[in-house]
Amino acid sequence: MRSVMLFCLFLYLVAVTQATNATNTTTNDSFKAPSFTTRTLWTIIFSSILTLFACIYSAIHPNIPSPKHRGYPSILWRQLGMMIMALIAPELIVAWAMRQYLSADQVTRQFKDSGYPDVRPESEVKESAPGTENRFLSNVLLAFIRLFFLLAKGVLFVLVSLCHVLCAPARWVARWIKPGKSESDLEDYTWTQTHSFFVLMGGFMLYKDRKPHRTLEPKHILILIRQRCIDVPTLTADRIDDKSKGNAISKAVVVLQVAWFVMQLITRAIYHLEITQLEVGALAFAVLNFLTYAAWWYKPLDVQCPHPVRLKSTNSKSTSTNSNPTTAPECYIGDIEKDKTHQFKILAPVLRPILELMGFPGIPTSRELQVPTFDGSIKLGNVDRIVLVLAGLLMATIFGGIHGMAWFFAFPTYQERVLWRMSVVAITGTPWFALLTAPLLAALDTPLLIFIVLYALCIMLYITARAVLLVLMFTTLHDLPPDAYRAVLWISLVPHL
Repeated sequence: MRSVMLFCLFLYLVAVTQATNATNTTTNDSFKAPSFTTRTLWTIIFSSILTLFACIYSAIHPNIPSPKHRGYPSILWRQLGMMIMALIAPELIVAWAMRQYLSADQVTRQFKDSGYPDVRPESEVKESAPGTENRFLSNVLLAFIRLFFLLAKGVLFVLVSLCHVLCAPARWVARWIKPGKSESDLEDYTWTQTHSFFVLMGGFMLYKDRKPHRTLEPKHILILIRQRCIDVPTLTADRIDDKSKGNAISKAVVVLQVAWFVMQLITRAIYHLEITQLEVGALAFAVLNFLTYAAWWYKPLDVQCPHPVRLKSTNSKSTSTNSNPTTAPECYIGDIEKDKTHQFKILAPVLRPILELMGFPGIPTSRELQVPTFDGSIKLGNVDRIVLVLAGLLMATIFGGIHGMAWFFAFPTYQERVLWRMSVVAITGTPWFALLTAPLLAALDTPLLIFIVLYALCIMLYITARAVLLVLMFTTLHDLPPDAYRAVLWISLVPHL
């Protein structure tokens, strides 16, 4: 981590030196006119691509892979698939992060109500199912209020992350002066939000006969503890953070780079300097990246191995391999969901990730040794489900609206301008069209086949529009107006990569 920080400092010093020696067109009255410098096409591409990479790669917190798929080719293929999905549908990545956040919040309440780590019997625990009422209007109102507070909390997390960078030297000094944690603090097994994210991403693996048997869901842990089939997992939040490949500083550095990129675009707009289509596209990813980071702030990053939870030997004989409740009444936690995608080998690689991101229930996938790649959530209440729908529509509107900022930008050709506008309308309107037509078709008793065809067409239209925008972001760079190469001098002195 120190080498990364030193490398970032080196890049900053190089940028300051180049900005100081650059040619500027400062007027005599520096208080009335800003100092300008020039930038190259390579500078535009580098800053935009770096921001895109930070938003697409660094912001995604994948679930834990199966023990069978831990080789380098499998990990590389998995990372590539997630990056492609983040390029095609970044708003669905945000919805996925929010779905996991809401699930983790609910799991945390369940474990705290159970008295974890001293788990009480189920009869002594009061059941709480928030948002399960069947009052639609009140649920929608509660969903709007909850979404507002979630967005406000996201903004607060962004500010906190920036403070992590600015206050990092003071914290390092305080850690050097302050003595280490006491033994009681190191062995604090209180269930936290970090634990909830960890279990939802497949962090607890049940071992039977010294072999991985299945991934444990949150309810499974409580059931097995109450049945005395397993011991309480001795895993603290600090140990989970130790498994994570990221920390607050690394996250804050990425947020700082994205914040600088947004700030320099705002500065260009204030001084009426041309903004390229590539920068607009990167800005759209940057805005959604803030919400993704806020939702996944407590989720461990890039954990490869789950925590082993061993089945007690006294119960191993009573839990047979067929998981039949009549032959294994003491430690039965439900049948393992088998993979049924062999019936859809052609469509499964394309449709399954999209359906998982959209939160469709009953996706045919195996949960035996891992949670689905784009899932890792539990069944939510009505209010939380409405929150996810509203959040998805809001993200689609924001993402398409930011691309719409380039509606009147200079384009090399008329055809490219028309393609850009049509694609913006498609990515903004398709989610709304799919949502509004669903209840109408359901009221008309439309056959299931028409539903499938309609939504398949919507998905293909959206993917095509996204691909067109990605291509135009780069093809429009070959003929930029002169003002696109001008830059405000002081913005280049702000720390960034």
